[in-house]
Amino acid sequence: MIEKNIAAIFREVNILEYKSPDDYISVAGFYKVYGYACLYASFEKVPVTNMTISFVESRYPRELLGHLRKIRGYKVAETSPGIYTVKGDILPIQIIDNRKLSAEENLWLRDLDNKLEAWEAARLLLEAKRQGKAAKINAYIDVITMANFNVIEEAIKMSDAATSFEDVLIRTGIAARVEARGKTEGAERKALDIAEKMVNMGLPLETVVAATELDPEKVKALYKNWQDLPYSSGIKR
Repeated sequence: MIEKNIAAIFREVNILEYKSPDDYISVAGFYKVYGYACLYASFEKVPVTNMTISFVESRYPRELLGHLRKIRGYKVAETSPGIYTVKGDILPIQIIDNRKLSAEENLWLRDLDNKLEAWEAARLLLEAKRQGKAAKINAYIDVITMANFNVIEEAIKMSDAATSFEDVLIRTGIAARVEARGKTEGAERKALDIAEKMVNMGLPLETVVAATELDPEKVKALYKNWQDLPYSSGIKR
């Protein structure tokens, strides 16, 4: 048994469909997963009454819930913040709005997102350290950090969390990646400064690109008027 609100309907076999933060569960997607569950029951000889289906997305599933209520005649109730239990089918079904979940009870699932605030990222990683989970969930922390890269520096600067937060980053190897990315971005900024000076000297695009090894499109943007920039046959307009 899993003593969690998201596992209240769980049985022997539990099918989970997790959508990325920028995706959602359509009506067609619902039936696709429902079909998978039926096929699984058939091929694996599992009683369908021993199965459940859970859908997780990062928004309110208005269209799907409306379809289930009006077309299928199911009853839907929000049994816990963000958890909508569907009744009326032989298969227990739940649809979870990830962003409405309780941060106290569902921290790890709730914060599996790409739109975290700095304080949320700090709270998540500090909790991983507090529970001694940082090393065990390294892949999870890596995904969260990469998806919310721009808030990491801000989180590190938070005075009440800085030391512990940096410690988590170092132990999971993420700090090295943050530093490497910073160096890369710094080198590119220097190259762009050089490119801008060369552009102001009236040098053609091909020459600037060759000297700085920058993306031609980025160099092109430095010219005030692309149509009138000095032209070299090596690069097409």
